[in-house]
Amino acid sequence: MIYIVGLGNPGGKYDGTRHNAGRDIVEVFQKKHDFEDFEFDKKANALISNGKVGKEKIMLILPETFMNESGKAVRKFVKNKKDALNTIVVYDELDVPIGGLKISFNKGSGGHKGVESTINHIKTKEFPRLRVGISGVTPTGKIKKPLGEEKVVKHVLSAFNPKEKLIFAKVKKKGVEALEIMIRDGYLNASNEVNGWK
Repeated sequence: MIYIVGLGNPGGKYDGTRHNAGRDIVEVFQKKHDFEDFEFDKKANALISNGKVGKEKIMLILPETFMNESGKAVRKFVKNKKDALNTIVVYDELDVPIGGLKISFNKGSGGHKGVESTINHIKTKEFPRLRVGISGVTPTGKIKKPLGEEKVVKHVLSAFNPKEKLIFAKVKKKGVEALEIMIRDGYLNASNEVNGWK
């Protein structure tokens, strides 16, 4: 079984915010592959959808906790290091510009509360991640990250502007493609390909 976790905040008021980028990509993946409808799992406090890609059984998990408690939902399914290696966590990343995707493995949380909670609850950093860029760029192409906790919170909870929405619509498709490559070829081979995408 491969677990794909889409991090975000539950509830309509967070729809379309940067912090829900991971959750959004997992929802697009579910529709594309015609998985069963998401159902609420009370014990995990998460929305769950099962399906297959090729021969691989996949479970999609959308925690219905707030971001900083995401790990509680993940822990109900990911019970050991072997499970963790078969878990892909998809989330928004300030260190990557909008339009970008990066695959990584066995890193710290980088200050991301949802990833931090997941690491704390499953007791390992050794799981693949698909990081979805949400930071702006300067005219010269340098990343423009918000600085200071207040500005970071405001940024991640804000909606994409109209221009960014168009970029993010393409990213959602690319994100689904990246997940398909990770499932088919493993995260290492996938990272060689995806991390080189422009």
